[in-house]
Amino acid sequence: MTETLPLKPIDADIVDKLTATIAEREAIATVVRDVVERGLRNVYFVGAGGSIICSYPAHYLLQQKASFPAFQLQSDELNTSVPAIMGPGSLVVLASYTGTTKETVAAAKTAKATGATVIAAAKPGSPLAEAADTAFTGKSDLFELIVAFELLAATGAELDTDAVDQALAALPVAVRHAVEQAEPELADIANAFKDEPITYVLGSGPSYGWAYGLAMCFLQEMQWKHAAAFNSGEFFQGAFEMVDDDTAVLLWVGDDASRPMGERAKSFLDQYCKKAQYVDVRDLELPGIPESVRGEVSPIVVGALANRLAQHYESVRGHDLETRRYMFKVEY
Repeated sequence: MTETLPLKPIDADIVDKLTATIAEREAIATVVRDVVERGLRNVYFVGAGGSIICSYPAHYLLQQKASFPAFQLQSDELNTSVPAIMGPGSLVVLASYTGTTKETVAAAKTAKATGATVIAAAKPGSPLAEAADTAFTGKSDLFELIVAFELLAATGAELDTDAVDQALAALPVAVRHAVEQAEPELADIANAFKDEPITYVLGSGPSYGWAYGLAMCFLQEMQWKHAAAFNSGEFFQGAFEMVDDDTAVLLWVGDDASRPMGERAKSFLDQYCKKAQYVDVRDLELPGIPESVRGEVSPIVVGALANRLAQHYESVRGHDLETRRYMFKVEY
């Protein structure tokens, strides 16, 4: 019989972390306006692991609404092959929870060497904070989403600023509420999939980040479980051939423009996969979030749900999320 661990309480500081990030909004806006006034040409979101995962909502938003190109790069992809168009007029946005991820610290220095403006979310005094032109302390996903909103505002994009203001003010409590509402569903998923030999995780649009993040960071890195992530559209280009009634599949169904992709995947799984589990963001109440911008801010909820689901796995499997074989322990 599998030993279990006590289930951690829902993070008590969810509201505080998000509120503290929103408190940096005006300082972020000041930096963004300065970059735009000096001649913004393009934007890069750069990171490794969780930090690039956290950039999906911001990158997706800019792809939809920005008049300038926005890119995502893995930190060492930047270090080994600097884009020809990165330089003066580029804004490079990085993040690292510890501020010590060596690839990301190096990427900040690589970007600065091109003449780009470099901003980061990192712990004060950390190597990444020191390498950036300006460092903030906010939660990575929301920090980067605020950067995206302020870029749109500063470049005159069509944006309902009143709705954005209202959404950001309400977001900390709304995220906490959504996690509490989804708690029974997340517990059921962890119990159902705790012993599966492999789990496939699907998501589209900004939710793809946490399909990838749940599979790689939470299940592979932190639970030593075989897992694979697929974009809900790419799933139909081959991976769905592996699915039968005995396959463990978790699908994030977002509440953004990519939702039809999630609905298509759900329709297929309903017919051919009895073990499929779904987390549909549209089923969750987000008090105070205007409907007009729900698609833009609800991906922040998906990140919180993924984190809470990992805590349920930790409990039912008896495998501490901090346990590692290699990470932080050996040279790599």
